[in-house]
Amino acid sequence: MPLPRPSGNGPKKPFSWAKFSKTLALWVLLLLIPVVFISYNGGGADSAPTISYTQYGQELDHDNISKVTIQGGRAIVGEFKEPVTVAAGSKAVKKFNTRLPVDNSAEEVARLRNHNVQIDAEDAHASPLGFIIQFLPYLLLIGFWIFLFKQMQSGGNRAFSFGKSKAKMLTADSPKVTFADVAGADEAKIELQEIIEFLKDPAKFTKLGGRLPKGCLLVGPPGTGKTLLARAVADEAARPFFSMSGSDFVEMFVGVGASRVRDLFEQGKAHAPCIIFIDEIDAVGRHRGAGLGGGHDEREQTLNQLLVEMDGFESNEGVILIAATNRPDVLDPALLRPGRFDRQIIVDAPDLRGREGILRVHMRNKPVADDVDIFTLARGTPGMSGADLANLMNEGALLAARRNHDKVYMVDLEDAKDKVMLGAERKSMVMKDAERKLTAYHEGGHAICAIKVKGNDPLHKVTIVPRGRALGLAFTLPEDDRVSITREQLKATLVKAYGGRAAEELVFGKDQVTTGASSDIQQATNIARRYVSQWGLSDVVGPILVGDDEQELFLGREIQSRRHISSSTAQTVDAEISKVIREAYQRATDVLTENLELLHTVAAALLERETLTGDEVRGLARGEILPPRAPSSLPPAPPAAAPAALANPKPARPPLFGGPEVAPA
Repeated sequence: MPLPRPSGNGPKKPFSWAKFSKTLALWVLLLLIPVVFISYNGGGADSAPTISYTQYGQELDHDNISKVTIQGGRAIVGEFKEPVTVAAGSKAVKKFNTRLPVDNSAEEVARLRNHNVQIDAEDAHASPLGFIIQFLPYLLLIGFWIFLFKQMQSGGNRAFSFGKSKAKMLTADSPKVTFADVAGADEAKIELQEIIEFLKDPAKFTKLGGRLPKGCLLVGPPGTGKTLLARAVADEAARPFFSMSGSDFVEMFVGVGASRVRDLFEQGKAHAPCIIFIDEIDAVGRHRGAGLGGGHDEREQTLNQLLVEMDGFESNEGVILIAATNRPDVLDPALLRPGRFDRQIIVDAPDLRGREGILRVHMRNKPVADDVDIFTLARGTPGMSGADLANLMNEGALLAARRNHDKVYMVDLEDAKDKVMLGAERKSMVMKDAERKLTAYHEGGHAICAIKVKGNDPLHKVTIVPRGRALGLAFTLPEDDRVSITREQLKATLVKAYGGRAAEELVFGKDQVTTGASSDIQQATNIARRYVSQWGLSDVVGPILVGDDEQELFLGREIQSRRHISSSTAQTVDAEISKVIREAYQRATDVLTENLELLHTVAAALLERETLTGDEVRGLARGEILPPRAPSSLPPAPPAAAPAALANPKPARPPLFGGPEVAPA
């Protein structure tokens, strides 16, 4: 998939009063707390301390009080004539306050008059600051919870918004992806382009009685560009675009999924006409009533609500739902009917021209050398998806940088292709001479069967350098894209698969064959089983399907839908599978016996050079002598290159149709 193009600096974000008010409130709170705390604790040295009534009486008896103010008959605030030290170690103060032990204000007034004290009186009242100080802990606690609640509602973990939709709306700041960035899916682009035109000019279609499509389902294998097409539609249509994953609907709480579906479509109706994209819709759209569970579970509630919102009693005109999945076989039939998903667009693996276009898209931002042949590279990558091709170009750029090249050369891309298809080379792996010799004969057997048996794809490369988890590889590539395979090609594939084991047995004897052919046997057995039971190519069993494809529980099918076969039919099928495999093994042995000298020659060349191309093996078959290899004219690799064994330990996956066929040791 092409990388999104950088959007540059972009427009500045608009001023947000909500964000400004939050920041301002936070700073006011931080400044208010210390002020109130200081006021609550006395403020400073000039404040009036509280003295005991006994000390007050002593100072009054010494005529050291000049005036007092009686508040509410109990509290007295006054001044000393001479400063008095209230407590040991403290400064002398002139002001004080105290409280009368009992309500005897009349006697106290008479006593003050006897000492010639100026007397004032005022009603008792609570100051605003005192009220705030008194309830400050409660105010702080309430404010903290209000702040926390607001944060949870507006963002964070959204603890109080379970039923809200998690759909993200694309904005102008998002990286732009256009249809020019999408290659290899021309038919899907045409279908989606019509939806874009409908959004831009609906009158063009409605005047002829047409209506806006309700939904569009993108179906295809992983990595073919379904999500990328949806992104391109969002940017091309210039309409509100909400994106969400199918797994975002379901949570641990009951009813959350249905609530989120309702909220999602309410947002869509508010912004109509708009587009809603749900990626991996099979997470919530699986067949209802599947497996051992009942019908009343959370996932089915979510699906039911989705069905109602797409085409129910209430209309949702102007809301187009685009969904993507690579498992259309498990989706509920009610979800796939017209009126909900009006269109099902197949986004399959690209053909030769599509792969060429995808490679050109990924070469736009890379310095590519003049010797790079895009057509040859596209022809040598059958069966690859857009994501695979993007990975291939990225690996080529990384490999060129590791080799200190100023550009990406064709040899870098060829090596990257081998790494992606076959696995990384493990040149640091030490093999004994006997194991190395046996591997050379094993891979030589694959190579000879590939070139001598009619129906095999052309041999591309054979190597005894360990790649991935294989000790060696014989690699064939089809000449063009393939959508079906003939019986002759299947039988040739089986012969080539058993060529390695047959070569070991022919050269070293039955007692010296190894376990290196385990993956060959697994691949051949799978092909033979499908040859007999699914493709109807066996003359004894005939063109019938023996046994359904068994679905695992909870994948969208009932247990009762499985079909069983009789024991006699199963025995016949097993006998036919064994017959097909034994015939292939015998034919491989016969081919290698006829070409024993060529087998020794190819094995010797592999021991000397480690890797042979298909042209070199065909030259040896014609009796030619291999020329010495020309030194590379490219810049040398740095001396401290990282071991290739650490780069990609993933084994190669040999597809059956349309892709390269690999015969690992």
